[in-house]
Amino acid sequence: MLSYDVTEYGKPLQARLREKPVPQGRQVLVRITHAGVCHSDVHLWKGYFDLGGGKKAYLKDRGLAPPLTLGHEPLGVVAAVGADAQSVTVGDKRLVYPWIGCGACWACDAGLSTLCATQKNIGITIPGAFATHLLVPDAKYLVDVSGLDDSFAATLACAGVTSYAAIAKARPYLREEDWICVIGCGGLGLLSISILKGLGYQKIIACDIDDQKLDAALALGAARTVRSDQADAQAQLDKASGGRLAAAIDYVGMTPTFSLPYPVLRKGGVYVLCGLHGGDVNLSLPPIAQRSISVVGSFVGTLDDLIAIVELAKAGKVAPLPISLRSPEDLSDILSDLEQSRGVGRTVLDFSRVADSV
Repeated sequence: MLSYDVTEYGKPLQARLREKPVPQGRQVLVRITHAGVCHSDVHLWKGYFDLGGGKKAYLKDRGLAPPLTLGHEPLGVVAAVGADAQSVTVGDKRLVYPWIGCGACWACDAGLSTLCATQKNIGITIPGAFATHLLVPDAKYLVDVSGLDDSFAATLACAGVTSYAAIAKARPYLREEDWICVIGCGGLGLLSISILKGLGYQKIIACDIDDQKLDAALALGAARTVRSDQADAQAQLDKASGGRLAAAIDYVGMTPTFSLPYPVLRKGGVYVLCGLHGGDVNLSLPPIAQRSISVVGSFVGTLDDLIAIVELAKAGKVAPLPISLRSPEDLSDILSDLEQSRGVGRTVLDFSRVADSV
């Protein structure tokens, strides 16, 4: 099999020929046809996450060292199955749920693998989808996406499930006259707007520093936009929401993107943080209680969340975001573009024509 691996942090990925895994027990081998590229892959490629205040969380300190095969938006065809694999046969096209828990803790028992303390996520702690083949621990992590465009379906494994889970955390705070803002109109932000529209929400404000991305947000269902790099952006957001901003979902996660919506939220509102770009904030504590504001973290989503967003997409209620289909050979350039926030929408790698050998 062929994989495109991080062999040195921050350096161009290398094509490596490896032995194809043989599935055992409940394992399933998937021949990858499409793999989405996520901004989290940039952090993993660079080897650290920015924690703000000059602090960094290094992958090497968590036992993750090159070579690493990234990629956590896998779509492909079942190539082989272990003797105990169930409900799947060779030739089935499936989307792979990548957020794997240990299977033996309270969180996993509750179906909340995203809260597992010892996750075994595909494309992070175990080899991912930037390869011709992917070994999946269990067929239960395979989701039928029949009827969906392959490139769009691949994005649902991270962008889709992450957006759906974040929206689920915001929905209880929304009343009929309320507005919700989406901060950062990259792949996740645009898909989030599409999902909100599909769920029946109309009062959506898109915030970004790129006019092209704001135009894309309008096309997918945003009612209003705010250039978040303008000096009066906070006042614009307050005016756009008419003082009824009940929820903000931040897909950037930097100090300025927190500072934009937080003071504008109405009493009882919620700020949902998904973005991992890095930053820190200094908050006065009394106003949090006085305004009954909630600050909520949201990291990817559960298997049930993925199944739900796939069904919503199958029902035709989620318009696909702009997708650029690229060759895996372009991966290093794609990661560099993502690091600089260049491009609109999501990039998906086409492995369908890639041979198993170099």
